[in-house]
Amino acid sequence: MTRVLIPAGALGLGYDRAALERGVANRPDIIAIDGGSTDSGPSYLGRGVSKYSRASTKVEWRELMQARAKAGVPLVIGTAGTCGADAAVDWLFDITREIALEEGMQVKVATLKSGQPKERVKAALGEGRLHALPAAPDINEAIVDDCTNIVALAGVEQVAAALATGADIVIAGRTTDTAIIAALPVVRGDHAGAAWHGAKVGECGALATTQPNSGVIQIDFDASGFTIEPMAADAAATPYTVSAHMLYENSDPFILHEPGGHLDVTRSEYEALDGRRVRVEGSKWVPGGYTVKLEGARIVGYQTVGLAVVRERRYVEHVREWAADVEARVRDKIVARMGLAPDAFTVEIRLIGMDATLGALENRHDIPVEVGILGILTCPTAELAAEAGKILNPYLLHHPLTEDEPMPTFAFPFSPAEMQRGALYEFCLNHVMELDDPLAAFVLETHEVGHA
Repeated sequence: MTRVLIPAGALGLGYDRAALERGVANRPDIIAIDGGSTDSGPSYLGRGVSKYSRASTKVEWRELMQARAKAGVPLVIGTAGTCGADAAVDWLFDITREIALEEGMQVKVATLKSGQPKERVKAALGEGRLHALPAAPDINEAIVDDCTNIVALAGVEQVAAALATGADIVIAGRTTDTAIIAALPVVRGDHAGAAWHGAKVGECGALATTQPNSGVIQIDFDASGFTIEPMAADAAATPYTVSAHMLYENSDPFILHEPGGHLDVTRSEYEALDGRRVRVEGSKWVPGGYTVKLEGARIVGYQTVGLAVVRERRYVEHVREWAADVEARVRDKIVARMGLAPDAFTVEIRLIGMDATLGALENRHDIPVEVGILGILTCPTAELAAEAGKILNPYLLHHPLTEDEPMPTFAFPFSPAEMQRGALYEFCLNHVMELDDPLAAFVLETHEVGHA
């Protein structure tokens, strides 16, 4: 039997401290936590940085390092620093080294880096070992060359290799959300289907319980299934909350693809053992060819944004036609005065409080008291984006609905009204790469840090 303690859905989100203490007291075999995902868009991977503050990360990581020391078991994190890029692994390793010195700890740290050299990816493309996932963009060598960071999602094999070094702490780059939880149960011979299924249920901590914000859960894996129990005093796992998690970020509620095969929960059975715990059996792991998913991000332009607020009732009622007129005039002026081709830039006005989220799909048309006007200009360079932002500025401040009415003045929440957002990134890889050796595309190193 293998007991995995999961403190939260991601490092930096917070968790119930009392629940963590309860989990440590239950003598886990490993503490595993995710470090991020692609949820917040491509910029973090493109830049190789974390979305979470360093201060918050350090506070929570310190507590988990202390919990690890108290439990005397490994602590593993996957997708370190939100994006799992090599620079993000180094970022968390530096934090780990600081904490070890401050706490008087002497620990062995394994770093597992997932960054992919462009030549490796281009070679796989040329050899037919790169395969598009559904809705993947078309790629070529030039697009691969444009990527600022490319990562491969590690699976159980790579995480298991890191644990096999005897490391106290494993800091992994991009991994599948499940791999860090499933690795030790699989290595120790627990039921493979249960290992992957329980890992999927536990990937977001207490999200699969009645108190999703409490964070901490415990999963016991054995030869025939797994048992999940939340550690927060008022939380409970139910067959509904546990089974429903297969729908989370997964297009098929019964099949989950992972490196080296897929999980099939078609015949899984969920049983409430009591008011808090759920037992699951019948999950099946189906081995297959070994592939790892690739994620890549590249710069596709530079942005300037401008913000104004319109409150005058007549303008609010006609704000969509006003915004369309502003868009058209700014677009024409950029072509005429900056010399840019119409397809070399974009001008977009989003109406915050009207339909900024859904656009044309919005089916509510209530008239609000005020509307935020967000102008977004995307150009080939930062200098051009800044210039385009200055063309937009006077329209946000003074543009009238009609030519024969007095010039209005709208509200700028700050000055200057336009802000340089810098580089705009996009995801440009959604492919899997075949590997003959699961470890061939990853770099595993060990480090001794801190002092006794």
